[in-house]
Amino acid sequence: MALRMWASSTANALRLSSVSRPHFSPLSRCFSSVLDGLKYANSHEWVKHEGSVATIGITDHAQDHLGEVVFVDLPDVGGSVTKATGFGAVESVKATSDINSPVSGEIVEVNSKLSETPGLINTSPYEDGWMIKVKPSNASELEALMGAKEYTKFCEEEDASH
Repeated sequence: MALRMWASSTANALRLSSVSRPHFSPLSRCFSSVLDGLKYANSHEWVKHEGSVATIGITDHAQDHLGEVVFVDLPDVGGSVTKATGFGAVESVKATSDINSPVSGEIVEVNSKLSETPGLINTSPYEDGWMIKVKPSNASELEALMGAKEYTKFCEEEDASH
């Protein structure tokens, strides 16, 4: 009861109300971040392209929907990835999900910290929670990915349809 009263008073103070805003989205979506300067795939992976290397991870939106990540399965350095094809998996308390590569190329580095601390994907999806680094083999694949505004719109539309 006390929690409900606190939530109600907090919502009033923040001027949040499901009555005055019938299309109000869940609070968890409000806190998902989409960063400018990154590219995004419709399978919810991000790419940061710097020089000849593209860093890949899953988005804040994706980790939010997955819940607490408890295990990450990543490929070996020296292997290759193909656009829109799985390269690993993320296991959360809710489910196991494949991770698709947004670009094709050679794997030049793997985030070994994730084997010991998979929760980095939840706490720092764009910095410490990156998964692999790839030397892209086709620059046009990067150009075909969404920017921040397009990805935000994509997520809003996807969430509205569920």
